[in-house]
Amino acid sequence: MPYRRRQSTAPKSGAPKSVRSAAAGQSLDIDGIHLHLTRKPIKNLYLRIKPPSGRVEISAPMRMSESRIADFVKERHSWILAQQQRMAEAQRRSIMALNEGAGFENGGRGVSGASGHDGDVAGRPKTGDISRPRIGDAGPGQAGTNVQPYFDRSQIWTDERKRQAAAAINAALPQLLAKWGPVVGRQPTHITLRVMTSRWGSCTPRTGRIRMNLQLGLMEPQFLEYVLVHEMTHLWESGHGAGFQRRMTAYLPGWKTLRRDLNRRVVL
Repeated sequence: MPYRRRQSTAPKSGAPKSVRSAAAGQSLDIDGIHLHLTRKPIKNLYLRIKPPSGRVEISAPMRMSESRIADFVKERHSWILAQQQRMAEAQRRSIMALNEGAGFENGGRGVSGASGHDGDVAGRPKTGDISRPRIGDAGPGQAGTNVQPYFDRSQIWTDERKRQAAAAINAALPQLLAKWGPVVGRQPTHITLRVMTSRWGSCTPRTGRIRMNLQLGLMEPQFLEYVLVHEMTHLWESGHGAGFQRRMTAYLPGWKTLRRDLNRRVVL
C-alpha cells in the first residue's frame, strides 16, 4: 500500500453527510509523512506546512483520487522533509538563544520561507490575522511539515518572561497609539496581549479589538510597531486586498520589508 488511511475527524451535524465528511477531513500516512486531507470544491491540490507543529495539510478537489494525492506527496517527499528540518533547526536555535539569555530577537532569525501570512487555498489571507506565512511550492500547492514541537512552551513562557514582555509592550503602546491613531484615523477599542502559537497579531474589525503576541515585547521595537499598524489598518479593511495594501503603503511605506523580516522569525 502506498499510503495508510487513519481515522477521520468526526463530522459536525447540520449538513448533508457527504458534505460533512469531506469538510471534516481524514488522516493519511504517505511514505512516512502523516498528513491531514480535506476535500473542498476547488480545482487544484494544495499542500501546506503549519508551524510550529509541522502539521502537513492538504486541500484536494472533491473527486480527486487518493492515489493521485499520494503521488503528489511522494513527488515532494524530499522537499517536505527538507522544510521540516529547517523548521526544527529554527526552533532549536530560538530555544537555545533564549535559554542562553540572547532573547527572541536573536533566536528567532534565519527561517526565511518557513514562516508569513496564512491564507485560504486561493492564497487570500484570512481576515484580520497576521501570521507566519505558508511555505510556497513551485507546483500547484503550498507546503508544510509533520515535525512535532519538541519544546515545552510552558518552560519558555515563564511567568517572569510574560511579565517582562507585557511590560515592554505596555510601555511602548501609549506613544505608538498617539503616533498612529491620527495617521490611521481609527483607534482600537481594546488591545489584548497573549502568547500565540502561530500569529503575531489579529483583529476583529467589528468590535475594534486587537490581539498581539507577547513575543513582540522581546523583539526589536519596529516589529511591534509594524504589527500594531497592520492590525489598526484592519479597522478599515478586513482583508489583505488592494485596499488594505494601499493604506499600509500610505501609512508605513516600508511595511513590506518589515513584513518580510518578521516572517523570517519563529513564533514560540
